[in-house]
Amino acid sequence: MTVSKRETIKAQRTRKKRQQRMNTLLWVGGFILLLVIILISPSIYNALKPAGDFSTITPVPYQLVAGKAIGNPNAKVKIAVYEDFQCPACKGYTESVEMPLLTSSYITDGLVYYEFMQYPFLDSQSIAKESHQAANASMCALEQDRFWDYHNIVFINQGNENSGSYNDKRLQAFAESLGLDMKAFNDCFTANKYSGDIEADYESGVSLGVNRTPSILINGSNQFPTYIPTYEELTTAIDAALQSGG
Repeated sequence: MTVSKRETIKAQRTRKKRQQRMNTLLWVGGFILLLVIILISPSIYNALKPAGDFSTITPVPYQLVAGKAIGNPNAKVKIAVYEDFQCPACKGYTESVEMPLLTSSYITDGLVYYEFMQYPFLDSQSIAKESHQAANASMCALEQDRFWDYHNIVFINQGNENSGSYNDKRLQAFAESLGLDMKAFNDCFTANKYSGDIEADYESGVSLGVNRTPSILINGSNQFPTYIPTYEELTTAIDAALQSGG
């Protein structure tokens, strides 16, 4: 049976349309699958993002470090600072106030006990949960006695909220750049090992009336409830607490 040229062309067009429909269905299906991953499992979506370029740091030695606290635990003045790694104000506070304080005589002379408190609230309405993941990663660095180095590299690489600055691969790359034991770090990070500790920090802040970051509590009192202090203002408050006997 001889197939006419017209029938051949018609058959080719039919196959082409069928293939186009198939390609469209595959594209739509892939897009829907991606949306499902994003909506149902943000951690999977976050883990798919590449690390990309980031700034590295030169680790700075600190004295009297114990985990995410630094200073003399028996000091008369105890400072607890509640921060979110995605908080722009926390980044500014860290660079201009916190870091100078950590290397000052208040710490090295054992006059002040200073503790970073996890308060990851900025991703409460986000599927990415980058504040929690950054907190999770910092605690895994703490496990290797490198909390403050990790704290510094996270803040220096802060970007827009939940935009991928703290995706999983990036947080892992930060740890690798610091020379951490990556098997131990990844095991800890993947297991979200310190979620209970992070939640405990957060709940302690809630119980103390913390509603913004950074919140700076000196001996349990929120000294600067409406603004971020300068280094001079913070040290003035510390001096007053020392003179009053704490």
